[in-house]
Amino acid sequence: MLTKRTWYRFRRLITVMLPVLATQLSIIGMNFFDATMSGHAGAEQLAGTSIGGSLMMPIIASATGILMAATPIIAQLIGKNQKENIDLVIRSGLVLACIIEIILLLSYYFFIDELLIFLNLEPTVSYVARYYILALILGLSGGLLTFPLRSLTDTVAGTAVSMKIYLAALPINAFLNYCFIFGSFGMPKLGGIGAGIATAITYYVLLSIFIYIIIRNEQFTNLHLFRFKFSFASLKEYLSIGIPNGLGIFMEASLFGFIIIFISKFGTNYIAAHQAAMSFSSVLYMLPLSYSLALTIIIGIEVGAKRYREAKNYARLGLCVAFATALIVIALVLFNRDLVARMYATEPILLEYIPHFLFYTVAWQLFDAIACPIQGILRGYKDVKAAFYISMMAYWGICMPVGILLDYYGHQGAFAYWQSMVLGIFASAFLLFIRLRYIENKMYKKKEKSL
Repeated sequence: MLTKRTWYRFRRLITVMLPVLATQLSIIGMNFFDATMSGHAGAEQLAGTSIGGSLMMPIIASATGILMAATPIIAQLIGKNQKENIDLVIRSGLVLACIIEIILLLSYYFFIDELLIFLNLEPTVSYVARYYILALILGLSGGLLTFPLRSLTDTVAGTAVSMKIYLAALPINAFLNYCFIFGSFGMPKLGGIGAGIATAITYYVLLSIFIYIIIRNEQFTNLHLFRFKFSFASLKEYLSIGIPNGLGIFMEASLFGFIIIFISKFGTNYIAAHQAAMSFSSVLYMLPLSYSLALTIIIGIEVGAKRYREAKNYARLGLCVAFATALIVIALVLFNRDLVARMYATEPILLEYIPHFLFYTVAWQLFDAIACPIQGILRGYKDVKAAFYISMMAYWGICMPVGILLDYYGHQGAFAYWQSMVLGIFASAFLLFIRLRYIENKMYKKKEKSL
């Protein structure tokens, strides 16, 4: 039977997590509109946006990981009752966002031609991919500036604020896609490139709404966010958390992009089935990711207030709830794999392959329901370097070598790489849990010495 205190913790966790889940699903929805509406403009348009999106996905995910370092820093400042230092964190994030944008623009200018030549795409597909990427990078300047502001609103005002903003942006993105892809309402007909322009404008709409809310909301008026004051110490702390966090995300995201090279030799049907499983997996991933982001905020506040036992209680509760949720979702998917397959394909051969891939997808999700929330908990402790090393070892030290062995020597075919990913995420979850126990014991002993 749940005690009143446990019930309070559960309500607090769910209150923070559910808006985060809605926000993440809104972001997935924008990507969904880009893909489906570009597809209706033609196969070459869809191919161009798919190539561009695949190339940009690890970059955007890594940049998000770097800039979201503001979340644990601000959460701990709130726990320490040091809100007067939050403005330094936000300005560090905004400066870092500008630096990342400049790096992306220079990288595009110097390397895009060589990259597209290397990919050896059809001329139309290459043209769409080139300018779709350019539109995303130009618009990403608004998106990058949004990330630190989202960390601010999530920690200070609650995650429901971001949820409302992103839900409002979703229909805006769909409307802009319709205008620029198909040339409606007086806009030029740009096909897949129009999807990139629509996404870019949506980024700036999001940024404008965040700025408006921060200026008008009384919860932020005493933080002095717009005064001219900067701290290199704050920027250093931001980077010390953000860079390992971003690199850890890059290790995972780049692996998924790299594996398609090995699966492509098995033919179009296996590629299509793999992509369908990956697409569905990205939706399922929103659950553990939402728990992870919510736990970063809650654990950060508790650690900042030096309530280490309470932080441990929230960590255990969060892991139990995340794992229980995953079991329910996995059971539903396993019993409805054929139905899920029909969401992505109608060809009999694909309807045969996709359920096999989905079996490994849910196995992955089972262990990711442990690994991903623990990463969020460790971020709350500002402990990110160990998670980066564990991710590097699990994804590139285990997944890739084992996948190649299972393929070439175990004769598991295209499924070899999914089997290796399940093994890798299991190793990651196990090692992350050991790291969490170490950090919790370390913090508890540190508090005992200070008494």
